Amino acid sequence: MALDITVDVKAATPPYEQIRSQIAAYVQGGVLTPGTRLPTMRALAADLGVATGTVARAYTELEAGGLIASRRRTGTVVTGPAPAPAQDGVRTAAAQLVAQARAAGVDAETVLTIVRAALVSPAR
Repeated sequence: MALDITVDVKAATPPYEQIRSQIAAYVQGGVLTPGTRLPTMRALAADLGVATGTVARAYTELEAGGLIASRRRTGTVVTGPAPAPAQDGVRTAAAQLVAQARAAGVDAETVLTIVRAALVSPAR
């Protein structure tokens, strides 16, 4: 599985934290399930255009948080929590939103902007 991770080197948030938070969100959201293999540190660093040490720090923090484990023969795998059943409805709604957005020709960044705005707006 190819991870859709981006790093903004001009952002105030350090690159390792950007990587850590995106992978953590994938694990906590159920996109990356326990047993899923992550790319090697070198491969992910090359894909993102960052130093291997940057990815190593992100992986170290994810491992300390109990979300992944590095194993000698199998590489780095997700060990973190499976999504809670309460998230199933939200996941289904998200999948429907993505399908609707794609059908309407709305790009991913616009969808994310709309969702972020909805998350910070007062509940109605």
